[in-house]
Amino acid sequence: MKLDPVTLQQVVARTLDHYHGRAEAFWEGTRHHDVEQNIEALLRHIRATPPFGILDFGCGPGRDLQAFALRGHRVVGVEGAPALAEMARSHGGCEVWQQDFLRLELPDACFDGVFANASLFHVPRQELPRVLRQLHATLKPGGVLFSSNPRGDNQESINGERYGAYYDLETWRDYLTAAGFIELEHYYRPAGLPREQQPWLASVWRRMEAYR
Repeated sequence: MKLDPVTLQQVVARTLDHYHGRAEAFWEGTRHHDVEQNIEALLRHIRATPPFGILDFGCGPGRDLQAFALRGHRVVGVEGAPALAEMARSHGGCEVWQQDFLRLELPDACFDGVFANASLFHVPRQELPRVLRQLHATLKPGGVLFSSNPRGDNQESINGERYGAYYDLETWRDYLTAAGFIELEHYYRPAGLPREQQPWLASVWRRMEAYR
């Protein structure tokens, strides 16, 4: 699904408008989700001396910002929906940059880890290589990227007002490897269920020390 520039912007705007208009309901519906497994998957692979610098990419209303901050880490959020960004500042007590995926301005070699929990699947497929390169660049050499996305058969769609792209493991590996990452681990969620009842693919990646 190749999108022209105007349609691409419209797709991203519609997705953000969806979350902006439902910010309170989204907070109430997700605030008690248990993502401890994902947080620990990121933290255990970081080689730096704590406290770590963490970028919560697509931080939503700030649930995970708060979790990292309570562990003593220095965490910054990125969120495109204005209402969610404001809630994240309040709930997480952290700095939050309001940026959408088409207009990212991330500092170079700044973070020990990037936590992209249920966010990268909203990046339009044609823009994903660029976004992954930007996440690679904002990590320090050897830094770690965590991602969790609903898995699928490499289809993309607009369901209602939200864009989504749903990858299998092999295709996701291709994208991350091309962006300069090496795989550390992957798993499916929720834990302990048969594979057909595990809709989420989680994976952890390290920025290669030297990437051109």
